[in-house]
Amino acid sequence: MDSQPVTSVRVLSPSGMLGAGWDHATIERGIALGADVISIDAGSTDSGPYYLGSATPKTTARAVARDLRSLLTAAAAAGIPVIVGSCGTSGTDSGVDWVAGIAAEVMAEEDLDLAVARIYSEQSAAELKEHLDAGRVHPLPPLGELRAETLESCTHIVGAMGHEPIVEALRAGAQVVLAGRATDTAVAAAVPLMHGMPAGPTWHAAKIVECGGQCTGNPRAGGVLAAIDAGGFTIEPLDPAVACTPRSVAAHMLYETVNPFEMREPDGTLDVRDARYTAVDDRIVRVEGSRFHVADQYTIKLEGARITGHETVSFTAVRDPLVLADLDAWADLMRAMITRRVGQTLGLADDEYTFDLRLYGHNAVLGDLEPESGPPREVGVMLLVNAADQATATAVAKVANPLMLHLPTPGMDYLPSFAFPFSPAEVERGAAYEFVLNHVVDCDDPTSLFRIETGERTDA
Repeated sequence: MDSQPVTSVRVLSPSGMLGAGWDHATIERGIALGADVISIDAGSTDSGPYYLGSATPKTTARAVARDLRSLLTAAAAAGIPVIVGSCGTSGTDSGVDWVAGIAAEVMAEEDLDLAVARIYSEQSAAELKEHLDAGRVHPLPPLGELRAETLESCTHIVGAMGHEPIVEALRAGAQVVLAGRATDTAVAAAVPLMHGMPAGPTWHAAKIVECGGQCTGNPRAGGVLAAIDAGGFTIEPLDPAVACTPRSVAAHMLYETVNPFEMREPDGTLDVRDARYTAVDDRIVRVEGSRFHVADQYTIKLEGARITGHETVSFTAVRDPLVLADLDAWADLMRAMITRRVGQTLGLADDEYTFDLRLYGHNAVLGDLEPESGPPREVGVMLLVNAADQATATAVAKVANPLMLHLPTPGMDYLPSFAFPFSPAEVERGAAYEFVLNHVVDCDDPTSLFRIETGERTDA
């Protein structure tokens, strides 16, 4: 699809996540404005390690089907491709197949005949150990050198692909690309780069549109259209009542970046130090001056998660003024009493379980960084227990139950009563996971760690 030279490429970004929903009229307007591709991210690590560790999607199938119906019908009518990245939230192979299955149902219902490519990004521990032994795996801060045992402990590992596997799938004839884990920007950058647009404006535009309307004055109103050309790019909201401003566009470089002037991709680094943001009119912004520095070594970032135990949670609410007057002392007493009673009742040593007591309404979010002071009117107390198995975690929470209901402060001459919001008070959360990989793999071939398949899977 890149045989004819083009002077600009228009990327339609409907939202920051497949399954979030939008007004279909905004998609129609983007098509009318000349969109060359629709790209959307379907996942992230934002919601924690559970979704990767368990290979479970965060979104519901109905929401994904609703959004795919909007995108696929519009794209088919316009004859442009649809690219979805990080399918199934974490980009596991099963996540790709899950989205592919929903897409197949939608296409059958809408009588669409579109060529679909699936790009798989899961990595095997055995193959990664070969890279590790060869010195091709390197840590990113704050982690240290990777050990083979860490790879083996992961339930799932994915590599975050750049644009190259997506371009390969498009060049092979795919009209719908369903990718595993990909950088948030790769899905938007693929078609412009394939058509020869410069890397600086392309990667910068891809960063700005990664979350759809978040770079506008009303993120809830719909997505945006980016038009990339040889000198820069423009950003236009898809809702005519919404505007982009130089400030709203420039501000998105602050989002999820360590350095607001740089962003690393597998093949290099976006540099926006000299970028200029100019209002074309009261809705559209033009950006020029973005640069891209090609790296000496192409790298793929690894993400992996493993089970850390099983969790049980309990929650109670406190309004007793005497408890709230010295809540930190009460919480310290609670921690000491739980530890003592678990040892007495269950015979567990400190290293056989852990628990966390969080006081929502009293420094639970910021902790010691909380700038406000003074006693709160009410506080929610969450007890989170982690143990090697579910039964032990729940047993610890049950031992803590009377304390979570009636623990007085030191010197109190009565038993206070707190409020459990549900019965039973203990909720079993199942397996808990943690991220353990924040490393990159040196690659000579940008597509070598990924597998592209077309047609229907017979083993899914």
